[in-house]
Amino acid sequence: MKITNWGATIVSVILPDSKGNLGDVALGYDSLASYVNDTTYFGALVGRVANRIANAAFTLDGKTYKLVANANTTMLHGGHRGFSRVIWTVVEHVGGDYPFLKLFYHSFDGEQGFPGYLDVYVTYQITGDYEYQVTMRAIPHKKATPVNLAQHTYWNLAGHSSGPILSHSVQLFASHITPVDSILIPTGDIAPVSGTPYDFNEPNTVGSRISQLSNGYDINYVLNSPRDAKGVRKAAVVKDDKSGRTMELWTDQIGLQFYTGNALTDVVGKGGAVYKAHAGLCLETQGFPDAVNIEYFPSQFVRPGEIYRHYMKYKFSF
Repeated sequence: MKITNWGATIVSVILPDSKGNLGDVALGYDSLASYVNDTTYFGALVGRVANRIANAAFTLDGKTYKLVANANTTMLHGGHRGFSRVIWTVVEHVGGDYPFLKLFYHSFDGEQGFPGYLDVYVTYQITGDYEYQVTMRAIPHKKATPVNLAQHTYWNLAGHSSGPILSHSVQLFASHITPVDSILIPTGDIAPVSGTPYDFNEPNTVGSRISQLSNGYDINYVLNSPRDAKGVRKAAVVKDDKSGRTMELWTDQIGLQFYTGNALTDVVGKGGAVYKAHAGLCLETQGFPDAVNIEYFPSQFVRPGEIYRHYMKYKFSF
């Protein structure tokens, strides 16, 4: 793995295929300048609140906070200067058989409109052969604030430059989604996926029903697989038959944003690769989008004395 402290971003993940050939399976760029100017969130850690906030505003304890709108009238992934667009501090970097990198960012009171100081930590660690984990932690100071972090890597298990991921097989352990309106804000409903193109309870290729959607997949799934003793559950399994690579994703979160790179338009990436629509897929574990404005969605407000925690584990096989 290669990681930069710009946006706590995963730059590359190199894995063998079933024949032992190495390949980079994460979309990204060759230069820091490209990441600084990026609008795709390739590999980034996004927040203070990932996904969309309706009307770029929310009310907490009787006070309304106006945020920075950066996607029409909404806030997306923390605003113009979210956590993906700042320099993180390297707290610890340890090598050896199970290397890890711990990064830190101090978000100031009022940053992008959010209340209170927030200390944020993310640790990337290789935990075994072909597996790694991401551990996120955020601690508010003086004021309550919403927190919903997400890791935004675009995956293509055939190799980052191999074209669309429509032939990838996907299984998502969720029987419901949170439907959205025309600007991708949740309606507040929780709808079953059975009988719809969103049903991935059994493995299906991405392309098998994508034509039934206006653009592609970009929706939050309500995870319902059993949790283990540590509160972790299997969220997704992705497989590419051509390379033989399989990826499992485990998490302690309740939601999973499944996004198929619909907005990629001739983005020049690593090695001159040109990423077009559906060149990669994202599996962003998270709380429910716009939970700050939908009171019956599980709360994302974190108060001083409380700690936000978020865990992900990736397991690869060939």
